[in-house]
Amino acid sequence: MEKEIRQFDILTGSGKLDSPKFVVFLLSITAISIWLITKLGMSGALALLTLPFLLFYFYGLFRKPAIGLWAAIIVGFTLLGFARYIDADIQIGVAMDIVLALTYVAYVMRNFHEKKIWKPAKNEATLLAAIWFGYSLLEFFNPEIQSRAAWFSGMRGISLYMMMIIPLALLFIDNTRKLNFFFTLWGVLSILASLKGIIQITLGPDPWELIWLGTPSGQTHMIWGQLRAFSFMSDAGQFGANQAYSAVIAVIVAFAEKKKGRRWFFLIVAALGIIGMFLSGTRGAISIPIAGLAFFFVLRKSGVVMISGAVLLLFVFVFFKFTYIGQGNSFIRRMRSAFNPNDPSLQVRLENQRTLSVYLATRPFGGGIGHAGVKAKAFLPNAFLSNIATDSWYVLIWAEQGIVGLVLHLFILLYVIIKSSYRIMFRIRDPILRMKMSALAAGMMGVMVASYGNAVLGTMPTSLLIYTSMALLLNTKKLDVHPTQT
Repeated sequence: MEKEIRQFDILTGSGKLDSPKFVVFLLSITAISIWLITKLGMSGALALLTLPFLLFYFYGLFRKPAIGLWAAIIVGFTLLGFARYIDADIQIGVAMDIVLALTYVAYVMRNFHEKKIWKPAKNEATLLAAIWFGYSLLEFFNPEIQSRAAWFSGMRGISLYMMMIIPLALLFIDNTRKLNFFFTLWGVLSILASLKGIIQITLGPDPWELIWLGTPSGQTHMIWGQLRAFSFMSDAGQFGANQAYSAVIAVIVAFAEKKKGRRWFFLIVAALGIIGMFLSGTRGAISIPIAGLAFFFVLRKSGVVMISGAVLLLFVFVFFKFTYIGQGNSFIRRMRSAFNPNDPSLQVRLENQRTLSVYLATRPFGGGIGHAGVKAKAFLPNAFLSNIATDSWYVLIWAEQGIVGLVLHLFILLYVIIKSSYRIMFRIRDPILRMKMSALAAGMMGVMVASYGNAVLGTMPTSLLIYTSMALLLNTKKLDVHPTQT
């Protein structure tokens, strides 16, 4: 006979404190929490705060593996900036590796009994990523390599994430509803990034950010006594470029939206993105909206649109190049210097490129992945390449992977742009999808142009957004089959 359960026999709330076992459990948890915070400081506190969310995340991930892709994009926006708040000596970048690896594990387990689970990822974008990843693996045997650890660290950002993100984008963004979610998530993160940058300029950096500003990496963020906003990203250069990139995407997507609420949302993303670009003081970032919108006007195939766009861009060029309007504003003044061919920093970059050209003349495969630029100093502080600032993304590829690697890299980027442009202009039937793909192509073109002046393309979050865009741009046939959902 089942035992009768009486309401007053059930301990709830404060009544559980009468149970010795519960009190011991509670005290144990409290003691462990205090010990972690005491031993690990901020790291321990954050670990305790994030533990419940991690458990909830794992539960959701193995039910819906697509969550892993969205998590990777969120982590991409915040991960490098998050390192400022961590005292522990850990490789925080490994967190992205874990997120992506777990996503693949969850996808396989979720579809364990299904056949052809990788079929959606069989796309030319995956093939291009595999070729580039394969070349990076072969660089492991480059005779110029002095540090295998440097190769591994550099290879992850240069090709591994591309190889992991593109198939996930093909698997999980397979209709316009999910495409819309991708744009919305991107927009929300961009708004938060801009707001954080505005807070840094208006209210000042927080205590942890002030400490970082005193490091060699942070010292470049004060120019003429004016702080350059960096938000919660790796630095001001990435913040400014990514916000300009987001602005180009958002303003085009806004005109593709039928619902007024979503249209206004993306217009706000675009406006805050431009503000973030200026607050960052990143001069090269201004080339993203100029090149991106110019390319968009070409994709529209409309004489009126092209002429109107050309007039608008000409106005912007004249404003910065031939006028002194707003010169009293430090952010406008710094942006204006990007149009000066005699700018001292530009001359230094050109001199560095001339030095590299001599070194690389006999090294067609470069000096080794992870061996060039400031980041290489952590592994090779006295090496030749690590003491020459590469600045440009393409110069970095050239220095580390040689002329062979640079040509292959440019071929892949241009292949995506040219083929997707043809599909946008002549093949996509859905006009709304055409506009949204035009946004991705225009944004990618802007980042490609800006990457000549800064290492924009290979740094998170821009790199993850570019890789996702590449997958979508070469998957328009599948997206065009589904009716547009808003």
